[in-house]
Amino acid sequence: MNQAKYIQKTLATLYPHPEPPLLHSDPFSLLIAVLLSAQTTDARVNIVTPALFKKASTPEKMAKLKAEEILSYIKTCGLAPTKARNIQKLSQILVEKHKGKVPKTFEELEELPGVGHKTASVVMAQCFGMPAFPVDTHIHRLAKRWKLSEGKNVEQVEKDLKKVFPESTWHDIHLQIIFYGREHCTARGCDGHTCMICKKLNG
Repeated sequence: MNQAKYIQKTLATLYPHPEPPLLHSDPFSLLIAVLLSAQTTDARVNIVTPALFKKASTPEKMAKLKAEEILSYIKTCGLAPTKARNIQKLSQILVEKHKGKVPKTFEELEELPGVGHKTASVVMAQCFGMPAFPVDTHIHRLAKRWKLSEGKNVEQVEKDLKKVFPESTWHDIHLQIIFYGREHCTARGCDGHTCMICKKLNG
């Protein structure tokens, strides 16, 4: 069994039905949650978003808030002032250009303030069922540790992982790798020989 197949089988056993870790109820709430998750833990995002979405659950309502008011809800997240401004501008653009709907293409999503390729990939995969492979810091780290990619940026890592894992698995496996990286193959807790998968690959 090659490396990718072993990894895929092991992760599927550990996390048979992976659920997105960020609380959301629709494409807009997921878009905002993923934007907030940059340099912030998912747990922290899940603490601040319920109150924010209670105040403004749609792009129309969010666009009417001032950036300072948005900031008051998200101030414990990293880069909060910039994120608050981006959320306000993003919401205005959704109202003015997209009739209050989150667009369903990578190009349109990545034109929104604060939305990079990873954020767009999460929304496309989890909300619209499009084949995408979002790469976060855990995936980048483990792809290199497991010798699946030598890519120095997320775009190259994404391309490499798409080649080794079947498209039908992308939705689940990107979540499974994240969970495994948090729980078993952590940055400091595994030296490339400690966790179950690393032991097998390097044993």
